[in-house]
Amino acid sequence: MNGPQLGIGQVRHTRLRPVQRAFAYPTFFLLLPMRSLRARGSGALARNRRALLAFHDRDHGDGREDSLAWLDETLQRAGIHDATGEAWLHCYPRVFGYTFKPVSFWYCHREDGSLRAILVEVNNTFGERHAYLLDDPAWGANLSARKVFHVSPFCPVEGGYRFRFLLAPQRGRTVARIDYEDDRGLLLQTSVSGSLQPATRAALRSVLWRQPLLTLGITARIHLQALRLWLARVPVFRKPPAPPAFLSR
Repeated sequence: MNGPQLGIGQVRHTRLRPVQRAFAYPTFFLLLPMRSLRARGSGALARNRRALLAFHDRDHGDGREDSLAWLDETLQRAGIHDATGEAWLHCYPRVFGYTFKPVSFWYCHREDGSLRAILVEVNNTFGERHAYLLDDPAWGANLSARKVFHVSPFCPVEGGYRFRFLLAPQRGRTVARIDYEDDRGLLLQTSVSGSLQPATRAALRSVLWRQPLLTLGITARIHLQALRLWLARVPVFRKPPAPPAFLSR
C-alpha cells in the first residue's frame, strides 16, 4: 500500500448479557501512513485544515499538531526504541468539522516492515482518552490488555480485552476485533472491517456523498444503544475516576 487509504466496511457489536443485543452498520475510516505523510504530504486528504472531510492531528494523543511526534515520545518512554518504520493510523476522519473516535489503532513497524507494537487509543463520551500499548504483537494473534478505563456505564471497569488484528495489503482488507470479558466471562464482541482503496479525491467525494453524517451517526448510535439498554433495565455502573496514567500495557 502506498499513501493514505480509505476503508469502506462495517462495524459489528454484540452484547451477550443480561440481555442480548446485536447490531451492524456501514462505516468508513482512514488508514494513514503517518511517516510518509510527514515526508510527502497527505495528497488529496485535507490535514489540519477545514474541509468537508479531513484529518486533524490534535484529535489524537495529547492534542498537539504533530500526533506522530507524540506517538514516538510515547513509545520511547515505554522502552520501545525500534518502532522507527511506518506507523499506520486506523481512525475516523472529521466530517463537516465533527468527529468522535471511540477507538483508533496505531500499527507501529520496525524498519524492516515487521510489526513492533500496536497502540489502541480509546475515547469515551465524557471527554476522556486512554491508550493501551500492545508490545511485540503479531497479525492474527490473540492479544490481551486489562481494562482500566471507563467507556460505557453498562460495563464495569474490570476484566480485560482480547484483541485480534488482520491486515492483508495484497487483498486490500483490514479487520480489527475487540472482545471484552468481565469476571463472568465474555460480554461484548465488537469489530470494524473494511476494504481498502487509495484515498483519492474521487473516492473521498464518493464516500462523503454516501455517508455524509458518519461521525454524527457514531455519537447518535452510541446514545441510542445506551437508551435501549437503560429501558431494558441493564445495571448501570458509576463512573470511576480516570486512570492516573494515560498509557497502560
